[in-house]
Amino acid sequence: MAARTNPVPSVWARQPREPEQPSLSRAAIVREAVAMLDAEGIDALSMRKLATRLNAGATSLYRHVATKDELMELAVDQVFGEIILPPADSPDWRAAAVEAAQAFRATALRHPWLSSVLGQAGLVYLGPNLMSFSERLAGLFTAAAFPEPARAIETLISYVVGMSTAEAAWLTAVARSGESEAEFVARLMPAAEQATVGYEHLNGDSTAAAAEDPAATRDAKFSYGLEVVLDGLALRLPR
Repeated sequence: MAARTNPVPSVWARQPREPEQPSLSRAAIVREAVAMLDAEGIDALSMRKLATRLNAGATSLYRHVATKDELMELAVDQVFGEIILPPADSPDWRAAAVEAAQAFRATALRHPWLSSVLGQAGLVYLGPNLMSFSERLAGLFTAAAFPEPARAIETLISYVVGMSTAEAAWLTAVARSGESEAEFVARLMPAAEQATVGYEHLNGDSTAAAAEDPAATRDAKFSYGLEVVLDGLALRLPR
């Protein structure tokens, strides 16, 4: 009788091929993969290069992780373990949602590759940390009496992922320039000001503020959009 294939193509939906060896554990592989992703990005990650960084053969890695896709699943779940969420029974759902969104954004900016992965696949992974994250948010929005908590969560996550993707791309460009963010913005200022001649009313003081404290400007933009999203979600609550 032919062996039954696993209907769910996920590292979490199959048994490990063999017990982990003390010399090279799955946890060590994933930690190094996350470090490599943070430093070099998704395109630079390969099983061969990762094995070299671990002073191991590629075959040793495949005993613990079957494919690069599985490795990405494990890496995503690893960083989701860094996100600290408020209790599901928080008395103020909106304050808790802000805290959750800010924690998610902070993690996404520490790991610039994360948002692009989630933007392509969404929260479809089965890892325990990501499942716990989803369950905690579901508890929060259910306790707040949202009629469709899953839709509310999707809306919030889509906003955070979208904003974090743009921020991560910007910060990657800054890092590649070798300049500080303030220096990078200052260098771009003349071109930005020239491009907006005649449209000053659209920017207000944002250009000058961005040059003075670009990180604070990014924080303010994220918070403004988040408040708008939460304003819209609040309209869905029973009167």
